[in-house]
Amino acid sequence: MTKKNPYTISFGKIPSRYLSRTSIIDSIIENFESDVPDEQVYKITGIRGTGKTVTLTAIERYFYEKKDWIVVDLTPDRDMITKLVAELYSRVKSVTEYVDANLNLTAFGIGVNLSKKSPVASIDYALEVLLKEMKKRKIRLLVAIDEAHKTDGMVNFIQEYQILIRKELPIFMIAAGLYEDIESLENTDGLTFFLRATSYEMTPLNITYIRDDYMKTLKISFEEAEKAAFVTKGYAYAYQALGKYLWDADGHMLNEEVLRYLDDILCDKVYQKIWSKLAPKDRWFLQFIVKKDSMSASELLEISKASHSEWSEPRNRLKDKGIIDVKTRGVITLRLPRFREFVENVMFIEGIID
Repeated sequence: MTKKNPYTISFGKIPSRYLSRTSIIDSIIENFESDVPDEQVYKITGIRGTGKTVTLTAIERYFYEKKDWIVVDLTPDRDMITKLVAELYSRVKSVTEYVDANLNLTAFGIGVNLSKKSPVASIDYALEVLLKEMKKRKIRLLVAIDEAHKTDGMVNFIQEYQILIRKELPIFMIAAGLYEDIESLENTDGLTFFLRATSYEMTPLNITYIRDDYMKTLKISFEEAEKAAFVTKGYAYAYQALGKYLWDADGHMLNEEVLRYLDDILCDKVYQKIWSKLAPKDRWFLQFIVKKDSMSASELLEISKASHSEWSEPRNRLKDKGIIDVKTRGVITLRLPRFREFVENVMFIEGIID
């Protein structure tokens, strides 16, 4: 019987083989479980494919097992608070009983009609009342929001949320999203509280861990595993995708066919989406940047014939999107694996380069 491939190319799904963001997960769990939490909000950011959803899901799974915690997933749409209250009503027996006995929420399509009680006018007020009741019962609520981005509903929810935590109510939140989407929320007027919340960036996975995992799972040599690990550059989605194609390859060996499969899936699932959102000037600079995995800023300006002022804004955008690393002063490094091959191909197709 053929063994099931332990790696996956499905976004958000926790594969049977994956490298956990243990330090991030443990830090968030430890703080949320403390008697007096330092933080009640965390942000998880990164580009597509860096493991944001998998990390969020791992934290959710931990708290799902806790009897004194309720976990609710929300999407950043218009009626987030109404949906949160509805979820609490339908899933938590004590909340259901409390609402049916004390609150008339029929105006929001929730609960039974209490003829002797006037309908609650504000769903915000209803949530506050429910959280006070949960606090009495020593129940905490975790709200998980994946693919968080700026919507009217999301902004309203965060504004209400900061009121609730000022009142020391037991509500906690983790918002996972792309760099630019989280930044857009942070820069919204009235959301200074969200800006100051701790943010965890999904940085590259440890190459040594990837190498050791490939050695153990694929039963390949140290040299072959290390060569494959370096191809991924620590990018979580590339680690999974390359692992999947190596598993299917003869002898689990890295070859041109495996690399073609990897290039195709990175292009289709990640890089085309990144490319489509880049400004024309960003794309223009990338044709020079991809000539090397790493180059000095002075070399880039020399070969592109551009000035420092022309490079300044594209530099910041490419950094914020996780495409380049500029942590070493004056040095530009490509963060994404096989991105040079993608850029050269797409620019040739678009007729930008010969």
